Amino acid sequence: MNDDLLLSYYGDDLTGSTDVMESLAMHGVPTVLFVKRPNDAQRARFPDVRAIGLAGTSRSESPAWMDAQLPEAFAWLKGLGAALCHYKVCSTFDSAPTVGSIGRALDLGAAAFAQKVTPVVVGVPQMRRYTVFGNHFAAVNGVVHRLDRHPVMSRHPVTPMDDADLTLHLGKQTTKRIALADYVMLGADDADTAIARLMDGKDEVLLFDVPDRAIQKAVGRQLWRHRRPGGSFVVGSSGVEYALIQQWIAERMIPGSAEFASPGAVERIAVVSGSCSEVTARQIRWAEHNGFAAIALDARRLASTIHGPETFDAALADGVAALKRGQSVVLYTALGPDSNLVDAADCDESFRHRIGQQLGGLLKRLIERESLKRVVIAGGDTSSHALQQLGVFALTTRLPLPETPGSPLCTAHSEEARFDGLQIALKGGQIGSEAYFGNIRDGRR
Repeated sequence: MNDDLLLSYYGDDLTGSTDVMESLAMHGVPTVLFVKRPNDAQRARFPDVRAIGLAGTSRSESPAWMDAQLPEAFAWLKGLGAALCHYKVCSTFDSAPTVGSIGRALDLGAAAFAQKVTPVVVGVPQMRRYTVFGNHFAAVNGVVHRLDRHPVMSRHPVTPMDDADLTLHLGKQTTKRIALADYVMLGADDADTAIARLMDGKDEVLLFDVPDRAIQKAVGRQLWRHRRPGGSFVVGSSGVEYALIQQWIAERMIPGSAEFASPGAVERIAVVSGSCSEVTARQIRWAEHNGFAAIALDARRLASTIHGPETFDAALADGVAALKRGQSVVLYTALGPDSNLVDAADCDESFRHRIGQQLGGLLKRLIERESLKRVVIAGGDTSSHALQQLGVFALTTRLPLPETPGSPLCTAHSEEARFDGLQIALKGGQIGSEAYFGNIRDGRR
């Protein structure tokens, strides 16, 4: 193994990938996130990193796509020689057998690493995500909801969560036998013996409870002590990193903190959003009430081969006009779940890709036309496809946002001068405070 490289990871979307990068970087683990597999020259630009990520789009892809794409990605990550390889999923575990199947990705990763038992860690107390006796909970508006009663995730337009029991939800996506390491077991005096028995037993997947930070620390210890020569494979949210970080600090392998200077404010930013989340809707409303120009787009027309070009051109003209007036601008395809104009039956893989590509194309043109230095992409599915339009091959953390973890301001690395050094924030639908877009413009934590 590469002793200097603690972790490699594959993010199932771009915002989830930056979530991992942020959690590592702000605890003193230098990390680079590649948007696609780098060539030798691109990899050589980051010689001192201790974690390497590869951002993907599997959260919005089919099992057939995963079969075609993930084995090569996992083989590349394994070849880096890190102690652990992490398949990163959203902390709300939204997925389905036909879209973003975590089970299929787990099957492929376990095969790549020739691994009998795959740990799964989803709870992230830092983001108010909790797993208790296998059931998952997430907060919204300060209130914690069981996932199948969550006002956003239970109504997700593509992967609605209809069961909070993660063993049952995951069991619909894989034929592997799933066991649970609950928090009582993890907090017991004989936890090491109990976990060792499960890791060597008949089950093939081991889900860990994470109800609080104390148990999270215990989980990190178990993940690290059960790593294998040649690297081990684990599935989960950024809760994997938050757990491991505590163990690495305890073993004095990392400093546990890092300093990031404020980037300062900019006069204008551009935001593109494909998120249907009510959290993002509140952020758009806040932005509009605080001087941003908010431009609504019809997702159906934007993605249409007939109406797409004229819809694109009109949106671009409106965005440029607002920026020239000195306003920041938000271009969005939905203002919460009730405003989503697209039927679930029409929201297929190609449609989601076109929306991300069109929003990315709009952002690219706005950057070029107005020489913008800082931008935002909102929506996990959107971000992955939109960023590909900018010619960016890697991201590093510019400013972590510990008050709203999972949505850092990043520095873009590109071989195109106009995008190299661009400051870009990638925000998942459920992430961020109400004033998030204003805070990014002003360079505030």
